[in-house]
Amino acid sequence: MGPIKGRVRRGLSRLRSSFPYRLRRWSGAPAAGRGEMDFNMKKLASDAGVFFSRAVQFTEEKLGQAEKTELDAHFENLLAKADCTKNWTEKILHQTEVLLQPNPSVRVEEFLYEKLDRKVPSRVTNGELLAQYMVEAANDFGPGTPYGKTLLKVGETQKRLGGAERDFMHSASINFLNPLRNFLEGDWRTISKERRILENRRLDLDACKARLKKAKAAEAKASAVPDFQETRPRNYILSASASALWSDEVEKAEHELRVAQTDFDRQAEVTRLLLEGISSTHVNHLRCLHEFVESQTTYYAQGYQYMLDLQKQLGRFPGTFVGNAESTSPPPATTSPPTVAATIPVVPTVGRAPNPATAVEGALNLNDVKPPASGTRKARVLYDYEAADSSELALLADEMITVYSLPGMDPDWLIGERGNQKGKVPVTYLELLS
Repeated sequence: MGPIKGRVRRGLSRLRSSFPYRLRRWSGAPAAGRGEMDFNMKKLASDAGVFFSRAVQFTEEKLGQAEKTELDAHFENLLAKADCTKNWTEKILHQTEVLLQPNPSVRVEEFLYEKLDRKVPSRVTNGELLAQYMVEAANDFGPGTPYGKTLLKVGETQKRLGGAERDFMHSASINFLNPLRNFLEGDWRTISKERRILENRRLDLDACKARLKKAKAAEAKASAVPDFQETRPRNYILSASASALWSDEVEKAEHELRVAQTDFDRQAEVTRLLLEGISSTHVNHLRCLHEFVESQTTYYAQGYQYMLDLQKQLGRFPGTFVGNAESTSPPPATTSPPTVAATIPVVPTVGRAPNPATAVEGALNLNDVKPPASGTRKARVLYDYEAADSSELALLADEMITVYSLPGMDPDWLIGERGNQKGKVPVTYLELLS
């Protein structure tokens, strides 16, 4: 029996030594690339084994069949704060982009230019495009006509509004969007990477704990006292050998656990420091938010001032709102003038300065002014108006007054009467009824 066993062992050893060579000849692999191929295959097999073992470990943790190392409450709060910051930063960033550029196709194009490190082409704003159309229309209708002249003035204001909008978009992009985007693409990616490493370290630590637990259980079972009454004392020898083997396994598992615990603690400290930096991120975003509000306030203040100037310019224009010929030469008494409404309502301003062209009417004595025999009209006040001096009549929105024109008056002004009160009123604040 002994010689047979010896021959079998020698045959197996020769087979093991010749197997790799036979496999190489059978597969036809070149000898030069054999080491690299073996290395890649070993790495692939190792990665696949780690993946499946961690998948099993995740499943057992979800089912409550495996222990899981829990993080402390402070660390969990830091993780929750980081996730909340990331989610809301993404939403605020996206909606701000929509506010600055409502066109989704333009946003996609700008995103592609940015990713390709190409300069985004300059675009005309909606206000500037509207200004261009108004100027071209005024040139076709005639710049000297009332409509053409008004189109030119409104177009000029729209161009200034478009320029203010462009400045606001540029300022908001630099001072607000870029810091938010840098956080998501820089700091948050680093935090996410370190969190994944920490999770892997935790899985390794839990796997080492489970391995040590199993080794200690096997060692305890192997070190149990054997039955000395056994007729075959060989069992006692095998039991002692197994006990020594499991003792070595326990020592190895304890060493691996210490290494895994050290790696986990080190990675937890790195991740914790990064998560605590979220507070600094909030401070930075708060400063950027203040700058965004300031640029937006400047933009709306410019828009208000531009429209205020436009309103004053339109108030000095000869209007086509009232048929002045009918007021100067009143129609026959049997004919009622048609209803005419102001076609361009202008938002009034408090304390509007009187038009210089009305200085002649201001010199009139209003007590001596008599309404014409015909040609008076009823008018509804559109907006509140504060009289600039004693020659003007203060108005309240939605009240009804009687108005008429005098020869030589500026066409933008009428004489208004309300009971015993009388004074000049601007036409653009009225809706003429009859």
